[in-house]
Amino acid sequence: MKAGRALLQIHIAVFFFGIAGLFGKFVAVPAMMIVLGRAFFASIAIGVGLLLFRQSVKLGNAQNYAALLGLGAILALHWWSFFYAIQVSTVAVGLVTFSTFPVFTALLEPLYFKEPFRTRPLLLAALTFFGVVLVVPEYRWENQIFQGAVWGVVSGFTFSILSILNRAYVRRYSSFVIAFYQDLGASLVLLPLLLWTDVSVSTTDFWLLVLLGVVFTALSHGLFINGLRSVNAASASIIGSLEPVYGIVGALLLLGEVPSMRTIVGGLIILGVSVVVSVKN
Repeated sequence: MKAGRALLQIHIAVFFFGIAGLFGKFVAVPAMMIVLGRAFFASIAIGVGLLLFRQSVKLGNAQNYAALLGLGAILALHWWSFFYAIQVSTVAVGLVTFSTFPVFTALLEPLYFKEPFRTRPLLLAALTFFGVVLVVPEYRWENQIFQGAVWGVVSGFTFSILSILNRAYVRRYSSFVIAFYQDLGASLVLLPLLLWTDVSVSTTDFWLLVLLGVVFTALSHGLFINGLRSVNAASASIIGSLEPVYGIVGALLLLGEVPSMRTIVGGLIILGVSVVVSVKN
């Protein structure tokens, strides 16, 4: 594949990732239902893709099935906290605070894998914390920006945990197989919600959830992975840092959300640290 085409695929994928956050405002249902719809339709789309390309979904043993499906619960928590952060605050706050995940990964990986620990991640973590402090105008739970920032950081933390735990499987199974089981696991965890949650989903919201799961999750995942065949991880990480930028611009154009100066400055600090961590690791 030509490098130019691969770069375009990664840019499109990152654009889709960024715009996905807007569905927290577009879809008029609770965040948990958005996650259920996203995971359910993404698992169907990925499963169909695996069948069409004749890729096996068999895993080595029962323990792997249980583990990957179980990781779907962490994925569900990650997506829920992400969309809830956006719903209670703004797209910009949710995306910017979620972008703390590379720093969490840099801090937690040495502990989990018992690898040599460096002091540099601590300094970067402190700088990231300062960026989050700037995003929040006041530290009261009644303040919706504060709530959004907290849940956004939770989203970044859970995504980091998921990424670290996935390291045990990415060398044995394709990313699509892993995504299939984790999306399926998230769906199974959340399906009981339909039994005791009285939420009506309009036709418009239903098709928005289909769009979110198929295009902005399954397709974007495929484009990103395909692009990585010709683009190195460092370049992909730099492009990936554009995710909140695409999302914030999309929210400005489609929702009329104008980020505050505090959010912009804090976001630039967080994104800057994220780029440094992603490129150096």
